[in-house]
Amino acid sequence: MVNRLWLPSLISLIACAALTAQNALYTCNNSPDLCNRSYSNITHLGAHNSPFLRDQSTSYSISGNQYMNTTSQLDAGVRLLTAQVHDNNGTWHLCHTDCSLLDAGTLKTWLVTIKNWLDRNPNDVVTILLVNYDQATASALDGEFEAAAIKSYAYAPTSTNAAPPSWPTLNDLISKGKRLVTFVADLAPSTTAPYLLDEFTFIFENPYSVTSLSSFSCTVQRPEVIQGQSSVAVQSGRLPLMNHILDIQGSFNIQIPDVGNLSVTNAVSGPVGNLGDAAAACMAEYGKAPTFILVDFFEQGSSISTVDRLNGISPVGRIPVSRNASAQGMNSSEPVAQVGNISTSLSCSHGLILVILAVSVTVVTT
Repeated sequence: MVNRLWLPSLISLIACAALTAQNALYTCNNSPDLCNRSYSNITHLGAHNSPFLRDQSTSYSISGNQYMNTTSQLDAGVRLLTAQVHDNNGTWHLCHTDCSLLDAGTLKTWLVTIKNWLDRNPNDVVTILLVNYDQATASALDGEFEAAAIKSYAYAPTSTNAAPPSWPTLNDLISKGKRLVTFVADLAPSTTAPYLLDEFTFIFENPYSVTSLSSFSCTVQRPEVIQGQSSVAVQSGRLPLMNHILDIQGSFNIQIPDVGNLSVTNAVSGPVGNLGDAAAACMAEYGKAPTFILVDFFEQGSSISTVDRLNGISPVGRIPVSRNASAQGMNSSEPVAQVGNISTSLSCSHGLILVILAVSVTVVTT
C-alpha cells in the first residue's frame, strides 16, 4: 500500500499532472480563450521589480518588492516582469536604485532564468520591462540577451518608431516562437536590436509614486508629451500600463513598499484603493482594460483573480502560491510540498514523472 505520509503529496502531484494534461489541449498564457486574442487585448499581470526580493536571500530587505522569485511568479500567472538595470563596475546588474542597496545579480543570469522557464512552457508569452537606469546602449543590452541565449524568443515589430495599429495574437507569437516582448525605458530605436522596444513609444503609464490609498489615479503621467491626455494616449496606439503600487516614506526620504496595506491595494474589491475598483476606473478612462497591471508582492491579496476577471478566463495549468509561505520569505524556484524529510517539487511540467516516482518510492509491502 502507499505510505499515508505521502498521500497529500501524491494527491497534489496527480492534480498537477491533470492540469498538465488539460494544458496540453492547447492553451495560451493558461487559457484557451486567450489564444486568438491580440497581445494588446489582454491584461497581463506584472510583478513590479520582479528580481528584488524581500526574503532570506536579501536578509528581508525593506527595498524588496516581491516575496517570490521570478520563476515562482511566472508559474503562478505573472506575465510581465520589471527590473532596473545598473552598471556595476562594468557589468550590467539588476539593482534597486543603487547596487549598494539591493543587488539581485547580473542581467544575464536573470535572463537565463526567464529563458529556462520559456523552454519549459512553450504555450506562454512573457513581457519584460527594463528600467535603463544607467543608459545602457541597445548594443550592450543586446549582448546580454545574446549571452543568455534568449534572443531567439524575442519579438520584433515591423517598426520601432511608433506603436503599431495592431498586435499579433498570442497564438501567432507562440506559433512563430516569438514569445518574449521586451520594453526598455528609455532606449533609442536600434536596427541591430529591433526587439528592444523603447517603452514610451509603445506604452503609457499612470502615476507610479503613490503614498495614499486615496491617491491612485488613471491620469496619464508618462510619456510627458501626452501627459494628462488619455484620449490622445489611447489614439496613439500606446498600450496602457496601470501602476498600482503603494509606498510609504522610509528613512532618508526613501520610499519603500507599504506592506501593511497589501490586503487593500491588491484586493479585487473593498475599501478605497483596492485594485479591482482602480482597474475598473482606468478601463472607463481609457475605453479598454489596461494591457498591463503592475503590483508589489503579487500573491498577497487578489491581484491574480482581479486580472483573470478582467480577461474573463478560468485559468488552467498554474502553480498556486501560498500567501503565508511567501510572506515568510520562502525563496525556491518552484513551490515545494514537504513530506517527512523528503521534498517533492510540484512543477506541473514534470507532474507525470514525479507521480510515477512518488508511487515507486512509497509502495511498501504489508
